[in-house]
Amino acid sequence: MKPLLLLLTLLASAPAAHAQRIGEVDTVFKFVGPDHKIVVDAYDDPDVKGVTCYVSRAKTGGIKGGLGLAEDKAEASIACRQTGPISFPKLLKQQDEMFSERISIVFKRLRVVRMVDAPRNTLVYLTYSDRVIEGSPQNSVTAVPVDRGTPIPVR
Repeated sequence: MKPLLLLLTLLASAPAAHAQRIGEVDTVFKFVGPDHKIVVDAYDDPDVKGVTCYVSRAKTGGIKGGLGLAEDKAEASIACRQTGPISFPKLLKQQDEMFSERISIVFKRLRVVRMVDAPRNTLVYLTYSDRVIEGSPQNSVTAVPVDRGTPIPVR
């Protein structure tokens, strides 16, 4: 029992991605608790200066949603764009998790993975969700081409 409690505590305390809420729209009115909604958050790529990813996803409301106990849907959409001069403070991995965020009390996470398409000098971003037991095939992908004069440094 103690190992299970320790695992649950570690999973619940995992650091969440640092997002800036851009906006939200209500989709279902709830008499008690917050409405169901779609939220749009912006995430700056921590390893690539000048790239921001915008992720939209459903947020469950109601009593459970208001208490943070609801499980959000496993569907999300992503659009990453150049928002300034692109630079690389360090070498990038060929594939790396850019960020993840908890979307249920313990077991489900929304993830964004950055991949480098070196022959095309392009950054590819994939969003999906996973669970401890079973993930979802729902996913969304976007790409940010980088000027050929700025080669992407890959380890």
